[in-house]
Amino acid sequence: MAPSAKIFACTQSQEVARKIASAYGTKLGKVNFYRYSDGEFQPSFEESIRGTRIFIIGSTHPPAENLMEMLLMLDAAKRASARHITAVIPYFSWARQDRKDKPRVPIGAKMIAKLLETAGATRIITMDLHADQIQGFFEKPVDHLYASAIFLPYLQQLNLANLTIASPDMGGSKRAHSYAKYLKGDVVICYKERANANQISYMELIGKVNSKNVILVDDMVDTANTICKAADLIIEKGADTVRAIATHAVLSGNAVKNISQSKLTELIVTDSIPLKEKHPKIKVLSCVELMAEIMSHVHNNQSISSKFII
Repeated sequence: MAPSAKIFACTQSQEVARKIASAYGTKLGKVNFYRYSDGEFQPSFEESIRGTRIFIIGSTHPPAENLMEMLLMLDAAKRASARHITAVIPYFSWARQDRKDKPRVPIGAKMIAKLLETAGATRIITMDLHADQIQGFFEKPVDHLYASAIFLPYLQQLNLANLTIASPDMGGSKRAHSYAKYLKGDVVICYKERANANQISYMELIGKVNSKNVILVDDMVDTANTICKAADLIIEKGADTVRAIATHAVLSGNAVKNISQSKLTELIVTDSIPLKEKHPKIKVLSCVELMAEIMSHVHNNQSISSKFII
């Protein structure tokens, strides 16, 4: 058995980190954050981590201060001689910038990967990256978890008849097909065109949903424009009900209002990001047990392949 690991949290993920530590069988380590009047801050580990494996838990959703906090904690751990430094990032932000989709733009996800490694991360644990190929931006090991292990048991207990899985865009068709294969349902795809970021100019449904119970599958919901427009279109095409699952509840701008006014029966998300606003249509499933179990397996050099349902 390996020596005990220590778990620490960034401020933006304190609640979920505390639950993960409890499920792991320990308490969060002590970290103080010193803040200057101009907003600059400095994390400080208040216990020895020399020669140990540590896990630093923190999603990197905006504001950018959340990412900066993770980077500073990684650097502090490296300089305090921690032996293994695992960044546990339930939500890896900037992941939509995974390629150059037009001239003179950055590949933000690659830059963030390099920043994390340079700061001191020797391993990354994350969940449902926006694009699987982002794993290739790292030179360090990446444990890329799938929230299907969380969502599928919930979907099965709903016991929906005439089930159909839908992707809100062409890019998510592979994910939708995986869910459909496991749940033995059909697949439909929403084809969309954007005028600008977060602004859809056109959407059409490919496939039939008449008298079906539809599950929209996505990795994240930001403004909820896409998923709500897709839900409304699916109901217009004759579906009985439409639900959506999205791992990361970014929910910016008028997202909650959009969800409230949409034809969605339910939006099912995880607690990878703290929910900004509660709503009866938003159901939160916890990623705590999954994260704690994977961390334990990583620390004890055990296989994690059994945790990948699809």
